[in-house]
Parts: sequence; C-alpha cells; structure tokens
Amino acid sequence: MSKQIAILGSTGSIGTQALEVISEYPESFEVYALTAHRNVELLIEQAKKYMPDTVIIADESLYPRLKEALKDLPIKTFAGSKAIEDVVQASPIDLVLTAMVGYAGLPPTIQALKAGKDIALANKETMVVAGEIINRLAKENQAAILPVDSEHSAIFQCLEFQNPLEKVILTASGGPFRKFSLDQLQHVTKEQALKHPNWSMGAKITIDSASMMNKGFEVIEAKWLFGLAPEKIDVVVHPQSIIHSMVQFKDGSVKAQLGLPDMKLPILYAFTYPYRFATDYPRVDFPLIGQFEFERPDAERFRNLALAYQAMAKGGNMPCILNAANEVAVASFLQDKISFLAMSDMIAYAMDKTSFIAQPTYEDYVASDAEARRIAGEFLSK
Repeated sequence: MSKQIAILGSTGSIGTQALEVISEYPESFEVYALTAHRNVELLIEQAKKYMPDTVIIADESLYPRLKEALKDLPIKTFAGSKAIEDVVQASPIDLVLTAMVGYAGLPPTIQALKAGKDIALANKETMVVAGEIINRLAKENQAAILPVDSEHSAIFQCLEFQNPLEKVILTASGGPFRKFSLDQLQHVTKEQALKHPNWSMGAKITIDSASMMNKGFEVIEAKWLFGLAPEKIDVVVHPQSIIHSMVQFKDGSVKAQLGLPDMKLPILYAFTYPYRFATDYPRVDFPLIGQFEFERPDAERFRNLALAYQAMAKGGNMPCILNAANEVAVASFLQDKISFLAMSDMIAYAMDKTSFIAQPTYEDYVASDAEARRIAGEFLSK
C-alpha cells in the first residue's frame, strides 16, 4: 500500500525535489496534499500532475486563480494558514513533509503531531522556536520526527544501532564568503550572497547559509532532535559538502555519512525509513574529489553562529527571538535596507531588547515572535 504524503511548501526547493522522489517511486508513495505560499502557477501545475486529494494556497488573495484552474478536477481547494493546519490532520495521511520556510511551519507541525502523523522535518525553524513542545508532542502521540536536513539526516543515520555518543560534528560549506575579510563582508551584495557554491536553495535559506545562521539553526535543531547538551555539538567548515555530518563516540571513533550535495537522498531516506531504496543517483567519485578540507568556523566574521549558540545556552524563548529577528534581518538585507554584517547587529539588538521568558508556553512563543519582529524593525530607524 502506498504511503500517503502531505507536502507543506511543495513549490520550494525541498518540495519540488520531494515530488521528483515520489515520481521515481510511484508504487510506494502518493501525494495526498500540496500547499504553497504564493507560487500559485507552479502549485496548479503540480496539482494537475500528481492529482492530490487537497491543494492549498496560503495567500488567500490567490485562491480564485487556484479554484478556477482546478475546478474541473476532483481536487479539493482551500486557502489560508488555518486550512493548512486542518489538512495535516486528515486520517489518510501517513507522513507530513514540512518544507515551509520560517516560523510559518510551526503551527501545522504542531497540529500534525497532535494527530499522530510522522513528520519529515525540513523546516528547522520549528525546532529552533519550540523544540521542547515538538518533542513532547511527538512522544505523547507516538509520532516519529525524521530529519530531512542533510546534516541531521547524516547524524540520524550514523546513530542507528550505535552506543552513546560523545559529540556530534555538523559540517558547513562556509558559503560564498568563507575567505572574505570583515571589510569585504561589509560590502557584499545580495546578488553575491545568493550564489551558494554547492547547494541550490531558496533565497532565505541561501542568505542564512551565507551568514552561517543556517548552521546556527542546525545546532539548535540538533539539540532537540538528538537530546544533546550545547557542548556536545561542534561545527566544522567542510567546503566540499561531501561529508554531511559526523558522530564521535565515547571510545574516540568517528562515524560519518557521505554523499554528493543532493537533497533527494535525505528526502528519500525520510520517506522510506527504516529501509533504503535503490537509486540511480550519481555516486561519490573519491579520486575525482581528490581531498577533503576542514576549518574551524570564524565566529568573529560570522557572528550569527555565535548568536545561535548564545540563544541555545540562554534557552527559554531566546531561540524564538533569534529566529524572528533573523527573518526580519534577511528580508531587510534582500530589500537593500541593511548591509550583510548589519543583519547580526539587528539580531543582537532584538535579543537584547525583547522580553525573556524562561519557561514559555506556545502562546508565549507567538507573543515573543511578534515582539521580536517589532523590535528588529525598530533597529532600522536607529
């Protein structure tokens, strides 16, 4: 029987690759629901090809176009964030791929877990903002959280059937500015920042990768996914992006997961866990690669990584504040309102000024997100 999958964020990089995976294994997977934020034309195209039960556009102003385009097909159409939260609870769904961008991925993930749905997690902000709540809901409802980020998928694979670990080592490509000085970083443009050397991703995550905030988020995500203390999570720069992450065990041995920089591999593993399907994807050619390089990340040039560690150490609602301020900072940079380095200044400002809550509820996270965004916006007028 085919596994029924809901893809939240089907028009983004992860969503489109997930649909490619489903196309390659039509006997094993079916699309139950597709959602998108604003890319209604691609969503319509995907709906016609995969014929899901339900299609949802988050931006309600685009709903008339979606409804008209699919009116002659046996596909239910809806609009708005509430509809996304509702659809993930549908009884036929076996797995929800959360590939939405940013804080918006949190509410539907919570609803899916409450309904006992397994989660293929590509929305790292969900764990950054509310990892404690997510883990509790998963445990209470016996739902699995299967990481899709290549780094966390690598750790997940390395930890299978292994003894207790000593630490994990997340790898980072270093992005396009790995060798830039502080002066050079002050003058980089969004066009430069949007050119990642190894991965093809959406604009927001590409900027996060260039600033190393993406790696900071992954550190916080690793804490919650694998139950780790901050001091057990290291980051190493590995420009080739072949080693996706490593696990060091108590005897000093290290286990790594390797593969070409292709998100279809971790997506497929999340879909098929605990099994592995045969693929015809390109293989690693070690002689062609020649050598692996490793460097320590420079937290002085890339302050966002340090800010993420600070937020994780502080705990409470501070990672939520970090995420909200970063979303405002990235949007401001893409709109040419602030410089590349000023993104870190804006985030630090919001972390300092936003109300801290040591033991937040979900309602506290919602309020903190709004307050941090407002305070980050105030930074622009300083």
